[in-house]
Amino acid sequence: MARYTPPEQSKAGQVFDIAVVVVAIFVALWLPLKLGFAGAAKSIDPLDAKTWDALGQNPTMASIWEKLGYTPETAHDIIQNRFHYIIDWPTLIIMAIVLIAYFVFLFRASDKEYREVINEKFDDK
Repeated sequence: MARYTPPEQSKAGQVFDIAVVVVAIFVALWLPLKLGFAGAAKSIDPLDAKTWDALGQNPTMASIWEKLGYTPETAHDIIQNRFHYIIDWPTLIIMAIVLIAYFVFLFRASDKEYREVINEKFDDK
């Protein structure tokens, strides 16, 4: 019985694969920012009275803000800049369907390749 030896990839192929993965990761992290998807739910909750108490800052926190050179007016936009988490149900459902379809494809393709290796190795038995 012949021992199975997997195909070997050249160094150039390995470097190309690494480059593709790095570019894919960069695009996956950068594209949502560029298209405005990341941080889209971020907004400033305005307050009429811009005081440390209205901003929810205690005296210790206010003193630190003042040491950093902020006043209640200048710190307002920083403190009140919050994320509002809203679930977009259609997008969530589409994403779940895509992920499930990907895993079904992955398992079927892996099963097919696994069976090919088994048949190649043990076909005569």
